[in-house]
Amino acid sequence: MTTDLHDKLIALFQEHGASFRVVEHEPEGRTELISQIRGNVLAQAAKAMVLMVKQGKKERRYFLAVVPGDCRVDLEAVKALGGGTHAMFAPPPVAQELTGCEMGAVPPVSFHPDLKLVVDPGLLAHEEIVFNSGRLDRSIFVQREGFLKVANPEVAAIALRA
Repeated sequence: MTTDLHDKLIALFQEHGASFRVVEHEPEGRTELISQIRGNVLAQAAKAMVLMVKQGKKERRYFLAVVPGDCRVDLEAVKALGGGTHAMFAPPPVAQELTGCEMGAVPPVSFHPDLKLVVDPGLLAHEEIVFNSGRLDRSIFVQREGFLKVANPEVAAIALRA
């Protein structure tokens, strides 16, 4: 599925006329390390995490929370955004099912109807953002406007300085 996801992202960026480039590199999913390998500023790296917000005993909502690479996600902010009682990282099997890729390779784009995309405005302060493209050995550098056109995220303050 990861190659399919990578190809799907490329096709979407091309379809929307986004200015982007693909970089091949050694497999790596940790934001700090992959940023060093790619040579990008840590703050322009999109760190995407699947969160689960409980809205009662049995009801749950899932969010793809995207923050700058030099930040961590504010679980309280996501909990409030989701109108829930508790927010936590989704179990890895659930996260993989919702994103279609392994952890560390998750792009800041949601293709699943049950996974709401939320991006912190701090990431959008950069003209170009970068992320693993559904694969640990490929990254996409994309202009902010093209990213916004394709991803169509909700923008909300969900980051804490690391």
